[in-house]
Amino acid sequence: MSLYQQFCTEYQDPSGRLEKLELHYPDTFNYGYDVVDVLARQSPKKRALVWCNVENEERCFNFSQMSQYSNQVANVLRQAGIGRGDRVMLVLKRHYEYWFAVLALHKLGAVAIPSTHMLTVDDLVYRLKAAPVKAVICTWQNQVPEKLSQALELAGCQVSRFCVQRDVPGFINLTTAMEDATSELERVPTLATDPMLLYFTSGTTGYPKGVIHDFTYPLAHIVTAKYWQEAEEDGLHFTVAETGWAKASWGKLYGQWLVGSAVMVFDFDNFDPKQLAGVINRYRVTSFCAPPTVYRYLVRKGIPAMPSLRHATTAGEMLAPEVFRKFTASTGLTLREGYGQTETTLLMANFCDREPAEGSMGMASPFYRIALLDKKGEPVAEGEIGEVVIIPPKNGRQPGIFVRYLDSEEQYRYAWRGGVYHTGDAAYRDAAGRYWFHGRFDDIIKTGGYRVGPYEVENVLMEHPAVVECSVIGVPDPLRGQAIKAIVVLASGYEASQNLEQAIKDWCNQKLAEYKWIRMVEFVRQMPKTISGKIQKNLQRKLG
Repeated sequence: MSLYQQFCTEYQDPSGRLEKLELHYPDTFNYGYDVVDVLARQSPKKRALVWCNVENEERCFNFSQMSQYSNQVANVLRQAGIGRGDRVMLVLKRHYEYWFAVLALHKLGAVAIPSTHMLTVDDLVYRLKAAPVKAVICTWQNQVPEKLSQALELAGCQVSRFCVQRDVPGFINLTTAMEDATSELERVPTLATDPMLLYFTSGTTGYPKGVIHDFTYPLAHIVTAKYWQEAEEDGLHFTVAETGWAKASWGKLYGQWLVGSAVMVFDFDNFDPKQLAGVINRYRVTSFCAPPTVYRYLVRKGIPAMPSLRHATTAGEMLAPEVFRKFTASTGLTLREGYGQTETTLLMANFCDREPAEGSMGMASPFYRIALLDKKGEPVAEGEIGEVVIIPPKNGRQPGIFVRYLDSEEQYRYAWRGGVYHTGDAAYRDAAGRYWFHGRFDDIIKTGGYRVGPYEVENVLMEHPAVVECSVIGVPDPLRGQAIKAIVVLASGYEASQNLEQAIKDWCNQKLAEYKWIRMVEFVRQMPKTISGKIQKNLQRKLG
């Protein structure tokens, strides 16, 4: 029996499809002790983490080592005064020390704040002030120690500072310090309801919000790993995500180890599709998950053979059908899209027990009860666009959903208005029960009495050879209420002109229903984006 089965009951329908999954866990559940340390005792030599970097260095860690090294880091941090409830910022890119550190914080009952190395000094100051931390642990690369030092001074924070792999002035070398620490660690009392992770959202519509998850969060990723990514016993799962993003928790730690799969980590800065394919082939990766951007690059640059790969998934933004088709034609693998948020785990997906639908978010997760509501809070009919909401169980306790926003009870109550969690995302459901994404609920364009999701227009735009990137918004129009405007970044070899604008409109509009027609095109050199790479449509709407 796989370890994950000790924490849940799976219910199948007569055809064998997962219909429902219920969790059961002790009140003191702690992933560090109850999963990692248990695996270390049961299968000490079992492969846990395979790591390599662009310099061709590599390390392979088993569960005995993960348990030992996380204990050693925990003892170093405890010596620095870190304990239950304390907040620690982790800026560790894809370094393997991230896994030692985050597990150590779990074992201490501290709150980990994973953060990307791409944050500016101002970004760091904001986070440090919003979530006062007791320590920071960072990479020595990309001037992160210098940026953190400046940010800490500006924020007026006095904290313990750790850096990995190098001696950096003003920072304790955690890699050296842990070598001298004992690997003996007595279990620290924690509760499943304690705060465990704090992620900052990308701030698409305002300043980033601090999203807090408790210690039950890892168990909610059983569905993510087993039924969507198809991570498998003794397999090797590779999710392309830096540890500063919640996607790393989806694919590089929790669900994968629970279902018996090792995790592949490639430590790189600049994305190169050939390098990723090389890692997949060299280490015989069995399941792979990446954002659509990666698949777009792979399709455009040419996809090498990847014979070990059996499963491929994507999330983060919706995938253009053209990319879906070309990837499948080249590899024989069907891409399975999934959908969720920083505030949640996987909410919908093209699950492994169903045939995937090109361009669809898939079916609702059997772990959640999901509905589509209009702006009055009423259910919408089949085929109509509504907001994706989550209805909690009768006891009100829904593992996998964030437990609060940082210092913002008002925001949290608003997100849960009407007794349901509002995702802010719009979709419709077809007769087969599949969901189809239509953008942020506030991004819906109302034109001539019709409601148009920007995604479906963007899909057509992306098929035009002159378009390398695009965004569709609604702008005020006296006749239609809103007109559809396309904002376009041109591909190499194309120059902005009125003739090209008209050509793009004509080409797209012949593929779109009349009420979805593009009325104007603006050419830009680049899109305004959040630090996670999401286009800020709210800024584009303000500029018109």
